[in-house]
Amino acid sequence: MENNKTNLPNEPQKPQKKKRSFWRYIILMWICFFLLWGGVALFFVGVSGGFFGKLPDWSELENPESQLATEVFYADGSLMGKYYIQDRSRVSYEDISPAVVNTLIAVEDKRYHSHTGIDLYGLSTAVYRFVTSGKTAGASTITQQLAKNLFHERSSSFIKRVLQKTKEWVIATRLEKNYTKDEIITMYLNTVHFGGPVYGIKSAAKTFFSKTPKELNYNEAAFLVGMLKASTAYNPARNPDRAKGRRNVVLTLLEQQDYISAAKKDSLKNTDYDKSLFNKSTHRTGNAQYFREYLREYVKNWAKENKKLDGDNYDIHRDGLKIYTTIDPTMQVYAEQALAEHLPTLQADFDKHWNKEDPWENMPKDYTLTAEEFIERNIKRSERYRVMKKNGKSMDEVKAAFEVPTKMSIFTWEGEKDTVITPLDSLKHYKRLLRSGFMAMNPQTGHVKAWVGGIDFTYLQYDNVRPSSKNQVGSTFKPFIYTIAIQNGWSPCAKAPNSPVTIPKGKHGATNDWTPRGSTSDKLDYKQIRLKTALAHSLNWVTAYLMNEIGPRPVSEMAKRMGIESNIPVVPSIALGAADISLYEMVGAYSTFANKGTHTEPLFITRIEDKNGQLIQDFVPQRNEALGEQHAYIMLNLMKGVKDEGTGRRLMSKYGFTTEMDVAGKTGTTNNNSDGWFMGITPNLIAGVWTGGDEKAIRFRTTALGQGANMALPIYAKFMNKVYDDGTLGVTREDKFEEPEGRMSVELDCNRYDNYNLSADDFDNPEDTFIDSLKIQEKLKLDQEEDEW
Repeated sequence: MENNKTNLPNEPQKPQKKKRSFWRYIILMWICFFLLWGGVALFFVGVSGGFFGKLPDWSELENPESQLATEVFYADGSLMGKYYIQDRSRVSYEDISPAVVNTLIAVEDKRYHSHTGIDLYGLSTAVYRFVTSGKTAGASTITQQLAKNLFHERSSSFIKRVLQKTKEWVIATRLEKNYTKDEIITMYLNTVHFGGPVYGIKSAAKTFFSKTPKELNYNEAAFLVGMLKASTAYNPARNPDRAKGRRNVVLTLLEQQDYISAAKKDSLKNTDYDKSLFNKSTHRTGNAQYFREYLREYVKNWAKENKKLDGDNYDIHRDGLKIYTTIDPTMQVYAEQALAEHLPTLQADFDKHWNKEDPWENMPKDYTLTAEEFIERNIKRSERYRVMKKNGKSMDEVKAAFEVPTKMSIFTWEGEKDTVITPLDSLKHYKRLLRSGFMAMNPQTGHVKAWVGGIDFTYLQYDNVRPSSKNQVGSTFKPFIYTIAIQNGWSPCAKAPNSPVTIPKGKHGATNDWTPRGSTSDKLDYKQIRLKTALAHSLNWVTAYLMNEIGPRPVSEMAKRMGIESNIPVVPSIALGAADISLYEMVGAYSTFANKGTHTEPLFITRIEDKNGQLIQDFVPQRNEALGEQHAYIMLNLMKGVKDEGTGRRLMSKYGFTTEMDVAGKTGTTNNNSDGWFMGITPNLIAGVWTGGDEKAIRFRTTALGQGANMALPIYAKFMNKVYDDGTLGVTREDKFEEPEGRMSVELDCNRYDNYNLSADDFDNPEDTFIDSLKIQEKLKLDQEEDEW
């Protein structure tokens, strides 16, 4: 018992071991703590130094890589459209409404002005909430979101996502160190995604509210900022109810943070989104769609020849170019309206003319295809055929598919129509539609003022204006022959026989005897006709007579000097427009007459700038002297007769033009009435119109309906009357062709011309006559021919 008692004092030694173990744990915990945070610090240093992947350098921070939309502008500086994959456009802080800035801060980062890139309070709150309730809450600041928007896509891997998030924090702190708060929020608003191809506040404001960012109010800002949570779900154009609910949440946040009053919040909550404001602007919507598509292709080719400072080619869908065009927005609207006003009436006449019969079932005599072959050829041109053939389908299977009724939308002049028809009937529907093209330009500057390539770009994208779109020009080619005659000393008052002409095989390159058909005016047949009257009435025999006298080579050369680049065969038949030439070339060529004999190449771009507004290239028109000033003026005198007495006289009888108006022009009609043309010339504006089917088989069977005066001239007349009535476009009914200084080389007054005494005594009296001796001799010769006739 005593021994047991003596051992009792040794038992308290056990708690001393526990005390030493406790301090060991404390020390170990601190070591782990320091190691953890040291590791975190080293990790951040490694991320910052690029050990875990390259970070953007300062130049990348100042010029972050993003896909900026190229903007296209009208001549007055207003926006025409954009080319983009992602619709991005930049604005400065001063161009953003305070309502947008305040709304963004209220929703996304209410402590924006107090943190330095990372909101530690918000981050700790989010962590605490996750630990206590398992719920996640956003803690990213605007600066962090900017870092993510500028440089990263979300990774699916957890480890990579942690690394990516760390990089965002590093970039955010760098952004805060090197930029002001205003600059950061501007960068954010210029890069944030608003759904679909719409990026940046400028594009969003234009798309959803048809406004600039500076014009946005709190209601509109609440809609747009509300979209940032889920751009599709809260898209006001697609989901107006859900967008309105989200907008109301944003308005509540604004009221809670004292940006708006409770009364204003309540009043705004009762408003709905106006869908009429939705404006998805691309090169396939709005006005000038055909022009913008041609311009896009043109600038893409230009970009292949022009490089950026880094040696790469420009990309019109990503580099944010600014393209300034010559198109006048008002004239463009008038041109599209004129076409849309005339074509439905003409189409109704066409449908009535053919009734239930299709034009290809009654082919022109010189057409080699049967109706069946015509349809099969067009089936093979369709996208449906190409897809089916790619999938290994036989022609029989393709034809069977074309007979299956299918849901589709089709173009009609009454508006887009949703229907159920067979693809074959759809094909026939579009083949029967008449097409048209219109272009107007200033003859002095070469600036193209209006360009309408067709009737509806959504459904019919073929451009009837572009240089590659060529059609037979018919009688609109005749002024080139008359120009050579005038250069050779003929007066508009001179006479030529309006009787059949045969140019024999071998002469002037004719491969066979060439005998053109005569006019449709019995009153003028088999008579001596003044050149002015002959051109006004588009008399084929007189033109053939001149061609026989002149030959086709000087005519072809003259057309080339006046800007025609298409192939012009050196044969007599070009006198009646056998050559295929584009409307673009014809308008440019006709401008030579109004520009005192100087041809000015059509110009549709004035300059291209980079995304920062720095000039890349100025564009100037190419000019060359094609004919003398007097000869150009005489040709205008000749072509004024088209309006006053000839094939274009309905300009006066139906559309209010007068004899006093200086309007020259020329109609054109091709074989089988397949093509109808009108070229109009005023002192400050040249315009051309082509109308016809997309194939020669699509035509009127009568010249009364198929002539250029009926198919094309009305579009010109409607356009010009709109321009005249506007009064702000620099084109008036009182404009006059400027007469050359000095005496004219030929007489233009036909009464004086006829009253000349043609004796040799008159040669010594230059004050009495403006006619040179060669002209008098020519007239004597013609008079003798008339007497013999």
